[in-house]
Amino acid sequence: MRTGGESSTSGSRAHEGRRRGHAGGVKRAPLPPELGTVFPVQDAAAVGIRRSRLRANDLRAPFRGVRAAAGHPSLEAADVRDLRARERFIVARAEALATVLTETQFFTHVTAAVVWGIPLPPRLVLSSHRLDVGVFAPCRHPRREGVRGHEVAPGSAVVVPHPVTGLPVTSPASTWAMLASVLPDVDDLVVAGDRVVREPLFRGDPRAMASLDDLRGSVDVGRRVGIRQLREALPLVRTRSASPGETRCRLDLVRGGLPEPALNHVIRGVDGRQIAVADLAYPAERVAVEYEGEHHLREPAQWNRDILRQEALVALGWTVIRVTKAQLGPPMVERVRAALS
Repeated sequence: MRTGGESSTSGSRAHEGRRRGHAGGVKRAPLPPELGTVFPVQDAAAVGIRRSRLRANDLRAPFRGVRAAAGHPSLEAADVRDLRARERFIVARAEALATVLTETQFFTHVTAAVVWGIPLPPRLVLSSHRLDVGVFAPCRHPRREGVRGHEVAPGSAVVVPHPVTGLPVTSPASTWAMLASVLPDVDDLVVAGDRVVREPLFRGDPRAMASLDDLRGSVDVGRRVGIRQLREALPLVRTRSASPGETRCRLDLVRGGLPEPALNHVIRGVDGRQIAVADLAYPAERVAVEYEGEHHLREPAQWNRDILRQEALVALGWTVIRVTKAQLGPPMVERVRAALS
């Protein structure tokens, strides 16, 4: 009796294990490839996929009504200390959510800025846990977990498909104007604006995402949150700044009472051959200000080029002032002032 009872219990447990596995604890047959690695549940239903298959352990739900293959970037918890990882995570999440957006919905604000590659303060990106999705009034903004909804006034923004991802996003100029609601610091808006209108400076550079006129148009559409900051930032935006550090360096110099430097100024030798491109320059005084980003210190090849370039400029009679992020501010301004005088 005892042995029989144990066998019956064992068999019951095995049956229960198989039943649970059937409910989603094991992998199922491959899904139709046309669904892709992330897809809406309704698309799966349209091709005959049962709901029990969508509960299998090779799929996850980044959003309600969406399934993604286990390991999809939209599911990976990005390291909160790694800015680039967080940006990739936000884009992957946007691509997953886009599969269930309606025709009236589009990405805005911080999410749109990340998709376009517009630089934002790291703290803002690293703390961004919801995607910004907008609609034009009178449509009601979406209410979904993981989404921050925005009701946008008609005519105050332009929506376009992103040229690489295809995501519906506010245009670069519209995105810049919307950022005023989350970037109270004017310098942050100038940094973002400089990137949006940056013209090609070096071989392989992409063309500008927008023009200064586009930015003006985005400011002049009417009432907008942060309009004061936008009007203050717009006259400070330039088309030849190659990095946020260069922009902040320029703003500090001008704020410190010095003349505005030329940006990415080509310096040539007596034979006309290009010797260097100075980040910021005062050609008449032969003073160059070089902003050293972190990659200058991490990459030996770049460091070697920097040394040779400085030697070449000194040989031509130039004074070279090298600046790091930690050196921005009044002390840097005084170094440049001394060189100019």
